[in-house]
Amino acid sequence: MSDPARHKADLIVAAAREHKAFDLVLLKVDHVTSIADYFFICSCRSSRQVQAVAEHIRERMKKKGDYIPLGVEGRTQGHWVLMDYGEVIAHIFYQSVRDFYDLESLWIEAEHIDLGPEPGGPADP
Repeated sequence: MSDPARHKADLIVAAAREHKAFDLVLLKVDHVTSIADYFFICSCRSSRQVQAVAEHIRERMKKKGDYIPLGVEGRTQGHWVLMDYGEVIAHIFYQSVRDFYDLESLWIEAEHIDLGPEPGGPADP
């Protein structure tokens, strides 16, 4: 059986990778919270890149699945953009802001989904 929430998460991951976001993390949180099934977290090197990644995710989600976010927060500042797609919540961070908030530690009980090696990373041939 297909998982529509995982499909949304996979589209978000692919869009973030296309715009060179790094340190991508997908957490399966459905057993620790009722607000979503997955949290996606990624980092960017500048506030402009944060905004560009968020916009690219929005465009890809609309084009590939006709998904529209229920809400978007932080797009103007470009330090932390939160995009709520219902079952999937995407967090796009400027790296230093991500380090400060450390969401992964807050959701330590969540299952980490293996996304494979990041393109251009040490395991990428």
